[in-house]
Amino acid sequence: MEYTAGGVTAAKGFMAASAAAGIKYENRQDMALVYSQAPAVTAGTFTTNVVKAAPVRWDMELVKTEETARALVFNSGIANAGTGQEGVKINEAMAGAVAEALEVDMRQVLTASTGVIGMQIPLDKFAAGAKALAPALSDTLEAGTRAAKAIMTTDTVSKECAVTFTIGGKTVTLGGMSKGSGMIHPNMATMLALVTTDAAITKEMAQKALSADVKTTFNMISVDRDTSTNDTLILMANGLSEAPVIDREGPEFDTFCRALHMVTETLAKKMAADGEGATKLLTAKVVHAAAKEDAAVLAKSVITSNLVKTAVYGSDANWGRILCALGYSGVSFDPDRVDVTIESSAGSLMLAKNGMATDFSEELATEILSQKEVIVVADMKAGDQEATAWGCDLTYDYVKINGDYRS
Repeated sequence: MEYTAGGVTAAKGFMAASAAAGIKYENRQDMALVYSQAPAVTAGTFTTNVVKAAPVRWDMELVKTEETARALVFNSGIANAGTGQEGVKINEAMAGAVAEALEVDMRQVLTASTGVIGMQIPLDKFAAGAKALAPALSDTLEAGTRAAKAIMTTDTVSKECAVTFTIGGKTVTLGGMSKGSGMIHPNMATMLALVTTDAAITKEMAQKALSADVKTTFNMISVDRDTSTNDTLILMANGLSEAPVIDREGPEFDTFCRALHMVTETLAKKMAADGEGATKLLTAKVVHAAAKEDAAVLAKSVITSNLVKTAVYGSDANWGRILCALGYSGVSFDPDRVDVTIESSAGSLMLAKNGMATDFSEELATEILSQKEVIVVADMKAGDQEATAWGCDLTYDYVKINGDYRS
């Protein structure tokens, strides 16, 4: 199993295209289409926010009732959330426009939108974009990259990843793309993400793999503690690798799950590192916790703490903020047994041992915290479970970006 170039078009039979429809942005690509040349088994996870965007509700229904899909169309700039029945009708018309352009049934077309909440998508511009996307479809890696760029909003970089592996003597590829920089505190998946694969897998097993995977990948990232109205993660598997069908647990399913995890963890970390205004990726590792669930809660408590995030931004070894964040997480532990260590490419340094400060070097601590990726390790000394969460520092630019996002 190894990483390979590309994203959503890396697997056999998947094509992508992007277009500038002018839905909200001017002079930039703001629509993307990913199309499978064969019907693709689908699985999905979605936002837990009570306020669900029209495309989320559409996709949830299709993933539940339809065995396969042929396409997923994205638009950026307008989220189609908080748009009432008009938004629902516009979303259905969006799926219909793409279905007509591709000559497939509209219930084979998934939709995904991201951007400002409360605005209606101009259907005429979307329809024109759909007509432009269909003939532009290509299976090149460059087409996949252009699609990943088209779904960006406040993202500063596009996010792609792909891996190859073997099942039944056949080479299988799994790739994906995601977008997300702000309003990221998922409890299901991410802002928007699509994973494509030429593996053959049943719908039941695809959903089982995806639902389990997000618990340790996309569910373990946070930028700003805000769970989006549009969080959508879709998996499409078209079986064109001609590998044996994965229809039960076993070695082949385990291999598929490892490949899925490699892609989703990579995308999740890229999203955390690209948080709005961020200058550093903040990783929190909790080790020797009493339970797996405890470790996950503790790790996320550290990366969501504004005081921890600002300390990392300022390269300030204020370990008390880390201990404090662990303490209000809701998990019971003995604070007099906790060790806190920081790590980066500049080295490793224990800041606290058994809940008390060590005689650490402030100069070395500052150097460690000044790197692009900072890791906080909390040793709970309470068991054998661990978890990792990813976030970013909190900077002045986060406020600047979000102070006028709508305009």
